[in-house]
Amino acid sequence: MKMLELLQEHPKTAIVIKQWFLEKMLESLKDESLPEDFKNYVREQGIDDEKIANMVEASPRSLFDIFDEHKIHVEILHEVTGFWWKIKDDKTFLRLGNDPYKIRTEAEKESIIESFKLLEEKL
Repeated sequence: MKMLELLQEHPKTAIVIKQWFLEKMLESLKDESLPEDFKNYVREQGIDDEKIANMVEASPRSLFDIFDEHKIHVEILHEVTGFWWKIKDDKTFLRLGNDPYKIRTEAEKESIIESFKLLEEKL
């Protein structure tokens, strides 16, 4: 599944993710010389789904902090057979990947898909 489709299929989660990325971007602009109205303008403009999808595609693990904030904890495990993922909340085990992945980012992307579904249910 492409990340853009994932954002479109989970609108509540997409809003949370966009806001998180926007705030991180604004934090990086903590320059005293930038006027507050410029920062407000950037907030109003937001970030479109395509840009967010590209950022997530490039680095899926960047979303782990967002999921952690919502008590959806993703673990990527490495064993002889490959990379596995599991998802837990603060009390219970929620999901486990069915098959190992040869590449870590593949396991991360699959865990993100499941985490999107879980977060959408929580919101």
